Amino acid sequence: MKPSTTTVMHDIIRQVKDSFPFALDEQTLCADECRYGCPKKLLEFIDIEITEWEGRLHNGETPNFRDIEKLTRASKKIHRVLEKNNLVSR
Repeated sequence: MKPSTTTVMHDIIRQVKDSFPFALDEQTLCADECRYGCPKKLLEFIDIEITEWEGRLHNGETPNFRDIEKLTRASKKIHRVLEKNNLVSR
């Protein structure tokens, strides 16, 4: 049986929170030259996105496939930038 879109969205949010370095301070994030984007701004962006979705899910909103795809795509792109800036591993 396939999981509901709500369950999938919760899983994506959990994976992002577990794998992205939200706890790093600005000095560490901005220590080297930024490659392919600013890690600090990208982490702020994805944090806002997942916080918004947590609130929406808490209020009973059901995400559709487009919502899931949008958050997944953004997360993957940001993760690649963080990899290139040596802030996360594969």
